[in-house]
Amino acid sequence: MKAAVLRQPGTSLTIEDVRIDAPGPREVLIRTAACGVCRSDLHFVDGAFPHPLPTVPGHEAAGVVEAVGEGVTSVRPGDHVITFFTVFCGSCEFCISGRPSLCINPSTRRPADASPRLTLDDGTPLAPFLNLSAFAEQMLVHENACVAIDKAMPLDRAALLGCAVITGAGAIFNDSKVKPGERVAVIGAGGIGLAAINAARIAGAGMILAIDPVAEKRDLARKLGATHVMDPGEDNAVKSVLKLTDGGVHYAIEAVGRPQTAELAWAILRRGGTATILGMIAPGNNVSIPGPTFLTGKKLQGSLLGSTQFPIDLPRLVRMYLDGLLDLDTMVAETIALDQVNDALDKLRKGDSVRSVIRFR
Repeated sequence: MKAAVLRQPGTSLTIEDVRIDAPGPREVLIRTAACGVCRSDLHFVDGAFPHPLPTVPGHEAAGVVEAVGEGVTSVRPGDHVITFFTVFCGSCEFCISGRPSLCINPSTRRPADASPRLTLDDGTPLAPFLNLSAFAEQMLVHENACVAIDKAMPLDRAALLGCAVITGAGAIFNDSKVKPGERVAVIGAGGIGLAAINAARIAGAGMILAIDPVAEKRDLARKLGATHVMDPGEDNAVKSVLKLTDGGVHYAIEAVGRPQTAELAWAILRRGGTATILGMIAPGNNVSIPGPTFLTGKKLQGSLLGSTQFPIDLPRLVRMYLDGLLDLDTMVAETIALDQVNDALDKLRKGDSVRSVIRFR
């Protein structure tokens, strides 16, 4: 099969022939239909976050099950599925307490003495990328890294649910539990931020403030439900938000991944408000919070994939799209072929594009 291979950080991906193994126990072979090009991929490609190499990046995908290994019960050949990178075991403390996105049980990985899932033509093993390696025509994953969905769902839209949407929407529905009438600010109007804005509208938020320096992204935010928009570079931005929101927002969602934007999320909260940090703040960076402000009852929390309970939440999000509530179409800037992946990564580096989606034949 063809796949986009990363051999060294900071270099272009190369389209190469890659061998994929047969599914082992509890594994699923998936024909990839579509994969979003996410900023999280860019962090690894550019070396901001270390990763074993060589590897095939990509982690926001959907496809069709081709074959299953021994013991697989959740999906069958022909099923349409969404994949997600935080594979869960289903039996550890995190899983049984309803937090499967935090599972790190090693039982979901292939045994050390087993053959690798992916290899180059010369036999060189490829390190699994976030349990998926989705910039490829096929994926071989643990059965608890995918969920079957309604076949009426377009797979090039379903792919977005596997990362951007479950992260942004999950921050609203699961982490914040936004109630009708509450005020929400979303910092960063990329894929995750736009999903959070859309979810805040669905949840009935009374005010939805989108904060992003790119005018085109602010326009998209309005289309997806933002009631107000702001450029964070304007003078006295924090004071302006506090005045606009009558003392601050109930919930601030940070979807950028920088210390400054995390600190901004904290600063624009009302007393007792909660800031949820979704962005990937690179190793070596720290967030600074003024000590006395903790006496205001504010809360600062992290989140991974919006604390999603995958077998429950993903089919519900699919239904929201099919019912016309969840807008995924606006999030897609373009559909591309696999050999255009480097161009899509360049657009992410420039910061003025939303989602490029690789559509496989």
